[in-house]
Amino acid sequence: MTPVKLLMTWDILPGQAQEYFEFIVREFLPGMQKMGVEPTDAWYTAYGDGPQITVGGIAPDMDAMDKFLASAQWLEISEKLMNYVENFAYKVIRARNGFQM
Repeated sequence: MTPVKLLMTWDILPGQAQEYFEFIVREFLPGMQKMGVEPTDAWYTAYGDGPQITVGGIAPDMDAMDKFLASAQWLEISEKLMNYVENFAYKVIRARNGFQM
């Protein structure tokens, strides 16, 4: 079993920061955990180009990640996320220690 990591990036919509952070803490990250993807890191880019937010989460293997990404629950919370962000993108990679891009 090879763990895989979901890497997501986005920018917070102007004027949505307070609501965004409340949603992330109360619904998005706990929702990921309930579906079997353990949040591992979250990064905020304060200066420079690139996505404002990078979030990672690990699943035990690719089958578990596929099931997560195909679930109705993921669709629901990711659609809710779009109320607060733009430029959303994600990729799945083999998990390893340390910061990954």
